[in-house]
Amino acid sequence: MTAGQVHDSQRLEPVLKRVRVRQKRGRPKSRPKRLAGDKGYSSGRIRRFLTERGIEPIIPHKENEKARQDPDVKFDKESYKRRSIVEQSIGWLKECRRIATRFEKLAINFLAMVKLAMVKRTLKLVFSNRA
Repeated sequence: MTAGQVHDSQRLEPVLKRVRVRQKRGRPKSRPKRLAGDKGYSSGRIRRFLTERGIEPIIPHKENEKARQDPDVKFDKESYKRRSIVEQSIGWLKECRRIATRFEKLAINFLAMVKLAMVKRTLKLVFSNRA
């Protein structure tokens, strides 16, 4: 949790250092193969951080970046489209008025409300006739 004025890209490195992805066998993976982000994450620092760790950045370049005009720079549009799953989840969370308007001022309370909303969503999907 961060203050509202802190850009998400400022927290990317600490969050990725804490990632643990469960596998069927063995210990959890600590690095994803690829990471998709919007143009807000398009910076040399972030791209270097990802490539140094063997993570493929799927981040579109900003209009004013030189790499955007470079024909050798590839961008995986199909993988980027899968990012919509995350965007839809965030959109759904923002439908929860208490979260969208951030009624809770303390980070611990806000995080609790986010978790409660996720539990509510999971229960709705599990016990719904439509799911």
